[in-house]
Parts: sequence; structure tokens; C-alpha cells
Amino acid sequence: MKRRMVLLSTAALAGAGCSKYGDEGAPQAAATSAPPASEPASAPATASAPPQGEVLVKAADVPVGGGTVITDKKVVVTQPKAGEFKAFSAVCTHEGCLVNTVSDGTINCPCHGSKYRITDASVVAGPAPRPLPAEAITEKDGEILLT
Repeated sequence: MKRRMVLLSTAALAGAGCSKYGDEGAPQAAATSAPPASEPASAPATASAPPQGEVLVKAADVPVGGGTVITDKKVVVTQPKAGEFKAFSAVCTHEGCLVNTVSDGTINCPCHGSKYRITDASVVAGPAPRPLPAEAITEKDGEILLT
């Protein structure tokens, strides 16, 4: 019984520590990036997504060839080509950390260096085991909404 309690406590602490890593000092609204040097990729989303129809970001705030991380919503919105918007979960598929930047055509996780393409969120560099889940979005009146 004691062994089970120790294992459960250790697992809970490890999960809590990783989910908060990289959050300190991160802006709560949005972080934008400069356009990437290469073709970007996009990715999928998570189960803890914001409510449907919620405004994520203004389209004008998402740079072409880059993206914007909406940390408080745990979503990253990218614009691989002018007028083409994609959204993915901002939760890294490796250990659950939040990605924090979009640069040089990739969505980047600060915890262990995973990188995902802004076009489809496929893994460019590990240790992430799979792409970021996609989020369904629409553009309406110059705003990107979760659908």
C-alpha cells in the first residue's frame, strides 16, 4: 500500500511540474513571431480547448509565415500563407508543456526542444512523439474564432 502511494505521489508531482514549466513570465494574452525562413507547418489541438465560437486572435495579429501563441487558451494560430489560417493545441505531445514561440517555420516547445511545422504541426524535431492536435477555426470579420 505504501509503495502505491509513493508512486502515485511521485507521478502527480512530476506531471504538475512539467505542465507549469515554461509558463512563468509567459504572456497571458498572445505572443507573436516574425515570419519564418522556411516553409512552416501546423498541428492538432487538445481536449481542454476554449469554448466554441470564442475569438482567439485578430487575423492581422498573426504574421504571414509565422504564428501567434494564445497561452491562456492553450492554442497556437499560424498563417503559413497569406489568408490561410491554421490552429493547433499549444500543449506539447511530449510532456504536456506549452509551446511558447513560432519562428523559422516551426512551433517551438521550450521544455525539451520539440518543434512542429506551422503548416500541419507535424514533428520536425523531437522528442515529441506525434503532431500537435488540430483545432477547428474560422475567420470572420477579421477575427479567428474557434469553431
